[in-house]
Amino acid sequence: MADRATAVAAWESLFRAQVSVMRALSADFPSEVMSLNEYDVLFNISRGPGRRLRLKDLNRNVLITQPSVSRLVDRLVARGLLAKLDDPEDGRSTIVQLTDDGFALFRQVALRHVNTITSRVGDALSDEELRTLTELCDRLRRAEPAPAPHPHD
Repeated sequence: MADRATAVAAWESLFRAQVSVMRALSADFPSEVMSLNEYDVLFNISRGPGRRLRLKDLNRNVLITQPSVSRLVDRLVARGLLAKLDDPEDGRSTIVQLTDDGFALFRQVALRHVNTITSRVGDALSDEELRTLTELCDRLRRAEPAPAPHPHD
């Protein structure tokens, strides 16, 4: 187990870096076209097979709460960017799919966003450092939470 002070310092550094990078990315994001949350939803769906994803799987991968995801999906459906389909394997489940218009708009925004990410993140770290950062972040996401310490420890 890592030293508490070291763990807290690492967390603080990671958190501050994330805030700084997100501010830079937000400043250059084409929010007049779509919000970052809308982009996150479209991004996750675009990575699914056939550019579709079960709504419950989408909820696990985005940064907003389930009720917010449902409302956002409904807005994207109304704009013609997504379609809702019945899940043939589970009648209680819904599949969301990018429409052709949705994918075209997503790609347009993604190209600009990727350029900003590349300049803000890619220019700050070497390829090896980026691979290490990716590996470390993936390990943090997969880590099982440690049991909370007992107050008398």
